[in-house]
Amino acid sequence: MNEINIGEVYYLTAKERSLAMADEFLHRLETLPIRACSNTFPQLLDAARLRAKFPLSYADAFAVATAIREQARLVTGDPELRRVAHLIEIHWI
Repeated sequence: MNEINIGEVYYLTAKERSLAMADEFLHRLETLPIRACSNTFPQLLDAARLRAKFPLSYADAFAVATAIREQARLVTGDPELRRVAHLIEIHWI
């Protein structure tokens, strides 16, 4: 999971629920078989290129770029990502 997306889930949880629940998300994330992925400058540009090419949010572009780079499945319920389903494997929730 890209660090940008971890930050996105954290702030959304804090905003919509509470800081305590956002902190709990981070704690639970550590127990799951999910690796946090940071970004090099070229990887940042990969996400930016996806954002320029497809109508995605910037954070979603990082999720897609990371899935492409890591040859990983993206787990999401965000219908916006249907636009890039031809690029990556998506597990819909």
